[in-house]
Amino acid sequence: MRCRQARHQLTRDLFYVIFGICIAIVLSWSGFFDLILDNLGNGVFASFIAGVFFTSAFTIAPSSVALVHLIETTPMFTVILWGALGALSGDIILFFFIRDRFADDLKNSLKPSFVRHIARSFHFGFLKWLAPILGAVVIASPLPDELGLTLLGLSKTRLAFLVPISFVMNALGIYLLARLVSIL
Repeated sequence: MRCRQARHQLTRDLFYVIFGICIAIVLSWSGFFDLILDNLGNGVFASFIAGVFFTSAFTIAPSSVALVHLIETTPMFTVILWGALGALSGDIILFFFIRDRFADDLKNSLKPSFVRHIARSFHFGFLKWLAPILGAVVIASPLPDELGLTLLGLSKTRLAFLVPISFVMNALGIYLLARLVSIL
């Protein structure tokens, strides 16, 4: 029963991610982001707020669109710096409050023997050193930070390690997003 419920929660979460992407597309086409960003005024504050929302699976799409709109009117370095600080704030919140839920859903949707094998690998095997690296890469990628934070959490990463990694990787992610948009 727990397996079925966990799969249902993962399916529901995937639906919310896809729904968020659709909403971001509609809001971008409608000019809503331009209106909101104009009302926020200062590129620093808007970058920070967009950065906070750059971390969650449910808000990454609208946040990415907002960051792209900000880069058009605000110096790229300002957007990257303040967006990464906002994303760091969002990651810290996720790290403490949400990471266990995602890990529990994933763990409950898998067979118990497989979960034990994976858990053992995080403590003794190659995943002990690979998981933090993969977690950092996921944080820099367009993938939701919850997955990266879950990997960091499973490998017992301390907050003192998370803060610089999150800042640097989110700054890199925003920079790569800006570069990709400038190429297109």
